[in-house]
Amino acid sequence: MALITDPQAARRLARAIVSDVELYNGEKIKNGIEQDNLFETIKDELEEGRALFNERVDPSQQPYQFDLAVVDVLLKHSVKYKSKIW
Repeated sequence: MALITDPQAARRLARAIVSDVELYNGEKIKNGIEQDNLFETIKDELEEGRALFNERVDPSQQPYQFDLAVVDVLLKHSVKYKSKIW
């Protein structure tokens, strides 16, 4: 399988992976935000998602794409939960 070299395709893949993390771990995400330990709570899920992303995307397109997707998808959708930071 050829690696993804298009930045927009890499961004879409990152967002899709993070969306799946959110879909399948909603309760863990809610608890992590409310207890202010989100990244510790879903560490394994994010590492698995990042590994999948890195397998499919050319290294030249990898810097920050996955991290941006975490912010754009996961955190922006989570403002509905009580948190000390918002």
